Amino acid sequence: MLDDRKLAVLRAIVEDYVSTNEPVGSKALADRHNLNVSPATVRNDMAALEEQGYITQPHTSAGRVPTDKGYRLFVDKLSQIKPLSAAERRAIETFLAGAVDLDDVVTRTVRLLAQLTRQVAVVQYPTLSQSTVRHLELVPLTDRRVMFVLITNTGRVEQRVIELPERIEESRIAHLRAMLNACLDGCGLSQVPDQISDLPERLPVEDRPAAATILSVLLETLVERHDEKIVFAGAANLAGADFTTGLRDVLEALEEQVVLMRLLGETSDMPTALTVRIGSENPYTGLRGTSLVATGYGSGARLGVLGPTRMDYPVTMGAVRAVARYVSQILAAS
Repeated sequence: MLDDRKLAVLRAIVEDYVSTNEPVGSKALADRHNLNVSPATVRNDMAALEEQGYITQPHTSAGRVPTDKGYRLFVDKLSQIKPLSAAERRAIETFLAGAVDLDDVVTRTVRLLAQLTRQVAVVQYPTLSQSTVRHLELVPLTDRRVMFVLITNTGRVEQRVIELPERIEESRIAHLRAMLNACLDGCGLSQVPDQISDLPERLPVEDRPAAATILSVLLETLVERHDEKIVFAGAANLAGADFTTGLRDVLEALEEQVVLMRLLGETSDMPTALTVRIGSENPYTGLRGTSLVATGYGSGARLGVLGPTRMDYPVTMGAVRAVARYVSQILAAS
């Protein structure tokens, strides 16, 4: 473990390097930070930090830069995550509250995170597998066509237009809708097949063909893998970043939904906790020069920010946590 003075020196190196993108020297540290020690003492502390692998010398200049190990200690020892200003919080709340449906919420969230952090924002759709049924609607369009709408507690709305095998009166559609909602209200989506297995038998014989068609569409909707859908925004923010691996590798990894899904999934041991994975801690070779800050929102979904290891961790962590909290509140109230 490092003593408080060396931790202060490491913290100053990280802050200066993130701010300037230039290797940091002992004189600059002594001049810019109130370390209350001489430049010679700072040099000795920097030598100790380098020996223990927290900083490194990228070339023959006197300056040093943090290593992944140094960033990790910096993040672990953060005294506080930088909170958003009152104006930023109001802007987030107003921007997200204007969303009209879940797709709009996700789109606004990913754009907002990218703008706040100047990094790549990544958002996973709320998982259907962990959702429950809030309401099921059947809207007659013609005497042989209905619109099927499934609304979950996470705000997900699934809708299909269904062609029925025969004509059916609106009153019979209303009866079927009432039975489905009585049967499925609050039911976990994974339990839906069992809940509806005997439903046709409880209907009049003449309603069973239409019910079978509608239930078939319901079951098809449940097996679609919306929980594996990921969106990202802000790739242009990487253009000016410095990577130990190439930008091309990072962009290729971002295009792979499976990689992003696994990347977020591997940070979900504690769903609501803020997770930071730094550089070499990342198992994907193309992303070894990046850091990921992620947390959970809604019911089991994840969102986060991906950028170079030289990122402003206090600001990024504060933004990710705040946005996740607002999105969760909006989905819960929707």
